[in-house]
Amino acid sequence: MNQGFVKVAASAPKVAVADCRANTEAIIDEIRKMETVGAKIMVLPELALTGYTCSDLFWQSHLLNAAREGLEQICRETVYVDALIFVGLPFEHRGKLFNVAAVINHGTVLGIVPKKYLPNYNEFYEMRHFTPGMEQVEMTEFAGRQVPFGMNLLFACRQMPHLIAAAEICEDLWTPAPPSVNHALAGATVIVNLSASDEMVGKDSYRRSLVSSTSARLICGYIYATAGEGESTTDLVFGGQHLIAENGIVLAEAARFENQMTSADLDVDRLVSERRRMTTYPVQNTQCYVTVKFDLHMEETALSRYFDPRPFVPADKRNRDQRCDEILNIQAMGLKKRLAHTHCQSAVIGISGGLDSTLALLVTARAFDMLGIPREKILSVTMPCFGTTDRTYQNACELTRCLGATLKEVDIREAVTLHFRDIDQDPEKHDVTYENGQARERTQVLMDLANQSGGMVIGTGDLSELALGWATYNGDHMSMYAVNASVPKTLVRHLVRYYADTCRDSALEKILLDVLDTPVSPELLPPKDGVISQKTEDLVGPYELHDFFLYYMMRVTYEPAKIYRVARRAFAGTYDDETILKWLKTFYRRFFAQQFKRSCLPDGPKVGSVAVSPRGDWRMPSDGCVRIWMEQLENL
Repeated sequence: MNQGFVKVAASAPKVAVADCRANTEAIIDEIRKMETVGAKIMVLPELALTGYTCSDLFWQSHLLNAAREGLEQICRETVYVDALIFVGLPFEHRGKLFNVAAVINHGTVLGIVPKKYLPNYNEFYEMRHFTPGMEQVEMTEFAGRQVPFGMNLLFACRQMPHLIAAAEICEDLWTPAPPSVNHALAGATVIVNLSASDEMVGKDSYRRSLVSSTSARLICGYIYATAGEGESTTDLVFGGQHLIAENGIVLAEAARFENQMTSADLDVDRLVSERRRMTTYPVQNTQCYVTVKFDLHMEETALSRYFDPRPFVPADKRNRDQRCDEILNIQAMGLKKRLAHTHCQSAVIGISGGLDSTLALLVTARAFDMLGIPREKILSVTMPCFGTTDRTYQNACELTRCLGATLKEVDIREAVTLHFRDIDQDPEKHDVTYENGQARERTQVLMDLANQSGGMVIGTGDLSELALGWATYNGDHMSMYAVNASVPKTLVRHLVRYYADTCRDSALEKILLDVLDTPVSPELLPPKDGVISQKTEDLVGPYELHDFFLYYMMRVTYEPAKIYRVARRAFAGTYDDETILKWLKTFYRRFFAQQFKRSCLPDGPKVGSVAVSPRGDWRMPSDGCVRIWMEQLENL
C-alpha cells in the first residue's frame, strides 16, 4: 500500500442455487484465496450468497433469512481479514426487497449499497422481485446495529487517504448515466461492480470495452466481479469474466468458464495525479454522500503489475507499426504546414549518419512529397570534422542520394581551427569548448545556407536529448522547425526501423539498418583507429532508462523513490539496482540543470503525451531547485 499501490481481487464462488449455507462456505473460501495474494479490496458477484438465478425463490422468507445468517457468518469469519470486502445478497429494507452489496471490513458491515437500475427486458426480470435502490443514505438494521443503506456511500481508508471506494451493481454500469459517474465526481478512486452478466456470443468483448472505457472516462480503478459456475442453466450460462481496469487499461481478466480468481495492483496515487492534472475534471461534490471510514494495515504491496520498460514503444508489432506510421505523418504534416505558410521551397538539414538526422531527413522527404516539391530542394549537408568516422560519413552521403535530396559537403575543420585560434583554445584540449565549438560552427553553416536558399533549417534533436540537455546551446539545440522535438530516443529507433521495413528500396533499407546499428554519438572527439570513441550512453546513461524515467516523472508524476521501485521491476535482469539508481540521479540533476535550453526551444510538432515545449506541455522555471528530489534518492 506504500506509494499508492493497492492489491485488489475479484472472484466468484461455485454457487449452489438457493443453498445459502454452501454459498457462505464457498464465499469464505474465495476470501481466503484472495487473502493469500494480499488483496485489500475483494469483490464477489451480485447475489452471490443465494445465487442470481433463484427467480421466484427470492419471495421465500426462509431464503432471505438464510442470506442474512450467511452474511453474519462471513462477518465472524473475516474479523482478522485485512480487507474491504463486497458481497452480494438480497436484503429486505422497509418492507421491500433490494439487490445489494454488503461492504465488510474486519468483520463489520460498514454499509449496504442497493442496485438502482433493475433490468426487466429480454432474459432479465429483476423488477418482479426487487425494488430500485435510492440514492439518499438512510439507516437500516443488521445484526443488532444500525448500518448506512443507500447508493451514495463512499468508503474511505484512514491510512491511505486517496483510496476511496464506491459500488454499483451489474446493470448500473450498462445504463446511460451509471451511478459510478457521481461516485467518481464525489471522490471515489475505485469503483467496484458486483455483477451477474450472462454469456452470449460477442458479449465478452463488449463487457471488456465497457469496463475499460468507464475506467478511462472516470479516471478510476474499476473492479468487476461476475457470476460464474453453479448458477442455474435453465436458460442462461454465466462465465465468470472478472475484469480489473485502471484508467482505460485492463490490468487483469479472468478466463471465462474457468471460475478463476483474478487480482491486480491499482495505483491510486497515479489516478489522483491524473485527475489533478486535468482541469476539466470537476471539483469534488460530496454534499449528497455519506463517507464511511475503514482501516487497513499499511504494508508494502508485493507488486505483480507489469511495467513496460519501453513505455513509449508499443510491444505489439502491429500496434507499433501503426503508431510509427501515425507519428511520421504527424511530423510531416507539421513541417508541411510550416513550409507552406512561409512559402519555403527548400529545407536544410545537417546530416550526420546518426539516428536523429536520419529521421529528420525521412520526415522532410515525406513533407516535400505531400507538397509536391521535388526532393532535390532538400539540401542535405554533411560537415565532417575532428570526430567524423568513415562509417557515418558514408551513410550520410548514401542516405541523401537514395532519398533524392541534394548533398553538400562543408568540411569545417579549418573554420573550427581558426575559431580556436581566435579564442586561444588549445586544439589538444578536448574539453566542452572543443566539442561545442564544432556544434555551433555546424549550426552557423546550416543557418547561412538556409538564408542563401530561402529555406529553413530542420532541427534533428529528439525529446530524450532535450530532457537531459544533451544539446549544445545555440548549436544543435537551435533550428527553424524541430521535427523530432517530442520523439523519445527509444521511439526514434523504431521509426527508422519501420521506414526501413516498409520503404521497398533495398539500397535505402541497407543504409537505414546500418544507421540503426551505429552507436549513438555526437562524434565531437577524434575516433580511435577509425572507430567512434565517444558513445553518448557511456556518458549520460542508457536512453532506455532515461526514457523510462522521463515517462514516469512527467506523464505519471511519480516521485523519485517510486520511479526507482518500478524501474527495478521493469529492468530486472537487465540493470542492477546500483546502475538504475546511478542514472536516475543523473537524470534528475541534468533535467533540472538544463531547463534553460528547453525554455527557448524552436517550434516542433507534439506527437505523444510527453513533450517539453515551453509553450505547451512543460512550463518550468530555469532555476528550479532539484534538492528535495535528490534528497529522496540519497535516502534510498
